[in-house]
Amino acid sequence: MIDARMSDRLNLAQQDAVNHLRGPCLVLAGAGSGKTRVITHKIARLIQTGVAPARIAAITFTNKAAAEMRERARGLVGKAAGEVLICTFHALGVRLLREDGAALGLKPQFSILDSDDVLSLLKDCGATTDAATARQWQWAISGWKNAGLDAAAALAQATGEGERQTALLMARYEERLTAYQSVDFDDLIGLPLRLLQKHEQVAQKWQARLAHVLVDEYQDTNATQYELMKRLVGTAGHFTAVGDDDQSIYGWRGATLDNLRRLPQDYPQLKVIKLEQNYRSTSAILRAANNVIGPNPKLFPKRLFSELGEGEPVRVVDCDHEAHEAERAVARIQGLRQTSTAKEWRDFAILYRANHQARVFEQALRRAQIPYKVSGGQSFFDRAEIKDLCAWLRLWINEDDDPAFLRAVTTPKRGIGHQTLAALGEFAGKAHLSLFGALFAHSLPAALPARAIAGLHEFGRQLNELRHRAGHTQGHEAARVFLADWLKDIAYEQHLMDAADSPAQAAARWANVLDFCDWMAGRCGGQVEDAAGVSLRTEPKTLLEVAQTISLISTLNEREQDPNVLTLSTLHAAKGLEWPHVILAGVNEGLLPFRPDEDAGAAAQAARIEEERRLMYVGITRARQTLAVSWTRRRKRGREVVAAQPSRFIAEMALDAATVREDPREKLKALRAEFARRAAAAPSAAG
Repeated sequence: MIDARMSDRLNLAQQDAVNHLRGPCLVLAGAGSGKTRVITHKIARLIQTGVAPARIAAITFTNKAAAEMRERARGLVGKAAGEVLICTFHALGVRLLREDGAALGLKPQFSILDSDDVLSLLKDCGATTDAATARQWQWAISGWKNAGLDAAAALAQATGEGERQTALLMARYEERLTAYQSVDFDDLIGLPLRLLQKHEQVAQKWQARLAHVLVDEYQDTNATQYELMKRLVGTAGHFTAVGDDDQSIYGWRGATLDNLRRLPQDYPQLKVIKLEQNYRSTSAILRAANNVIGPNPKLFPKRLFSELGEGEPVRVVDCDHEAHEAERAVARIQGLRQTSTAKEWRDFAILYRANHQARVFEQALRRAQIPYKVSGGQSFFDRAEIKDLCAWLRLWINEDDDPAFLRAVTTPKRGIGHQTLAALGEFAGKAHLSLFGALFAHSLPAALPARAIAGLHEFGRQLNELRHRAGHTQGHEAARVFLADWLKDIAYEQHLMDAADSPAQAAARWANVLDFCDWMAGRCGGQVEDAAGVSLRTEPKTLLEVAQTISLISTLNEREQDPNVLTLSTLHAAKGLEWPHVILAGVNEGLLPFRPDEDAGAAAQAARIEEERRLMYVGITRARQTLAVSWTRRRKRGREVVAAQPSRFIAEMALDAATVREDPREKLKALRAEFARRAAAAPSAAG
């Protein structure tokens, strides 16, 4: 049942966006203006007007954002929210390919390679062991794919011998992916687009299925994602794009403001609605944000306002060097905890431009015994022990997944050495088979000794048995028993003990393994919703069904409640988040904005400064109650200590006379005087 009073919680601009149900709509949602509220209320409104929930798609960029959107939609429409397709772009791509990928020659059970697998495959294709070189190839190929180019197109537009060689390598890489029935992360957008472009009947099927498509964080879309959206909505163009050109900060990974420029051109009937009321920050903080972003050219001019009151003035903190800056940040946090109503550790964040800036703050926080987390730390699924187990699960789904085969057959070790695997690989290559497919080839005895073949056959039989059992293991308890027996059979706990530097390390890794197994079993019991958005069912599933979604799940931590700790984060990682108290650190020329590429042309340098300005804007608008901006007079550059200047963005904030420029020395002097006064007063009070 839809809440009949839902419009009461929307301002006029939000209501306008929610009630525009036919044709294309662009919602320019300024920071903190309630964009998720608009999207979820629009889902409810569409259902209220008779659109079947299963014909609505809401696409976002992270599993966490999708999970939050799904939960909020459930609060408005109840169980019907479970039928709405709320997922990431990549999860949508998986759904398209699992359902219709056969038109491109893909089996439904294809594998999704992670970054390490891709790196390993590129090393093999390029006959190198150098990880840095392979990573350069990986970045170049990813960039081409995000621009909608395949190997042939990349080769056609290559400039210079280096690009030409990388394009030729990309062709070999694409051949391997096809042979392995595998895709990489970028393919989850590029291949669905190719599917919809080259197979009109598939495109028509999906256009008929989806009555309305909502796209969150539209300014972060790349060229391929935009084209995919266009093919999904067809000429009718029943979609709502929600974004903010002032928060476009991912140009380095292919996001382009051209997608915003193109919308009015591609859809002349586009309805543009601006959300300018901010529900997050005080007027003082918003004024600084509006002033900073002011110099940037505007696609759609807007100016945020707040009805939350003036609030505390923005503070500017001048510091001598990085260690001093960290000390002042700690002192500020401790002071705010004494005076503010928001005083939990989770109410504080220190934001900076680059990862290397975290170290000095970590040291200061540890000295002060302040609990913290570094945002963007290692994903649960990036841990070696979890990747080991996931390699087996990937093989259940796709036995032609060679990178998974190599990991599973050697972890734990089972007497199958690298010489055996090299010989198997050579045989498989000549026979045009996957490694697993080669195991039971009639001519294999001519290439490998009988003892080696016996070990490989035993692994193959074990894998086949596990796959069969996993397809018939359903529900929480059955899955839990299955996984426990499997780990015992392969002696994985002993493997961890043998490989660890200490018993404590082994115990921690084993605890991660048990956590993973509990999570898998929970999903089999229907207790955990699919955070990847691939499946929205809540009934019990088989282990094999759960294994199909593993490659798209990013972290277990995303489904856990945030612990009560302070956040250290880069500005990029902080986007979409907010805290009562924010310290923006290292706001120096050369850091924010980042030192420009001197070889780049004037236009490229100007575009870079504009994106850095948007990054500053994002940082400012993370703050709800208080904001401090700090810079240092000296900073380290390599092994040298050099003179430093405040960022031009501090001046651009145009802070008024009410703004307090904190002088750390004067503040410290005042604190010492206060402590001395209290110490002097203590004996007389005792007497």
